[in-house]
Amino acid sequence: MLNLERLRTLDALARHGSVSGAAEGLHITTSAVSQQMSKLEREVGQQLLAKNGRGVRLTDAGRLLAEHAARILSQVELAQSDLEAQRGQVAGELRLSAFPTAARGLFPTALATLRARHPALRVRSSELEPERGIAGVVRGDLDLAVVLDWYNKPMSLPDGLVKAPILDDPADVAMPAGHRLAGRDEVDLAEFAEDEWITWAEGEFCHEWLMFTLRSKGIEPVIGHRAAETHTQLGLVAAGLGVCVAPLLGRHPMPAGVVTVPLRQRVRRHVFVVWRADADRRPSIRAAVESLQAAGEKLGGPATAN
Repeated sequence: MLNLERLRTLDALARHGSVSGAAEGLHITTSAVSQQMSKLEREVGQQLLAKNGRGVRLTDAGRLLAEHAARILSQVELAQSDLEAQRGQVAGELRLSAFPTAARGLFPTALATLRARHPALRVRSSELEPERGIAGVVRGDLDLAVVLDWYNKPMSLPDGLVKAPILDDPADVAMPAGHRLAGRDEVDLAEFAEDEWITWAEGEFCHEWLMFTLRSKGIEPVIGHRAAETHTQLGLVAAGLGVCVAPLLGRHPMPAGVVTVPLRQRVRRHVFVVWRADADRRPSIRAAVESLQAAGEKLGGPATAN
């Protein structure tokens, strides 16, 4: 009889392409991955992995068994979902991620509510940027991911995912208190054409949105500094090193010496949660979505579907 956990390890290796990637996806050590694979090879009596430079690759037998493993695990997950739906209980394990400001702004309230209401549910959370969260849901490493898009730049979602709105998150421009525009009631992005910008890492969805939006207004931005965290960006603003776009979610407490001014054309992020359509019947998924939406309402009112 093939061991299910060893098949899960093989499936992770096939999807991630490396021992370290499989270990990260399964939340175990690389040595545990190697041990599981050694046991699986003894179990089937065939070599499943071969050395490939400093890494490993699947042999023909390994690829064949990995294809079966993916189908077996998919059926097991479907059976678990059906059983969970049939008994109507919120129990078991739930794995979810959120981008950093959502993890700070939503998870404490939402996850505490889940624990209080459903003590039999074990929740495992992590911080991941939206693209990585979506990829984790698609691969099956995560059950849900809290992600975002912008009012003028939607996030592309793969087929087979379901989404629900959590929060419409308004964003202002943050600037040093001594900035020439700090006393204004509202500003336009074009007025910052000569300013240095503090932004997210290159390639991240929010950075790409900022570049797209500024360039659509004829501004070729001067990027002074990059930081993943909103509070790091605001700290650089407080030091007089530039301006940044500051969404409401996760920006408090505001550092001394920073002023935020709304944009004339209101800017909002749409924060939403995604999960796989084949898990839609699971009560734990529904309970988590409801808790996240309730946490979002406490922060800024109900979100609009996008």
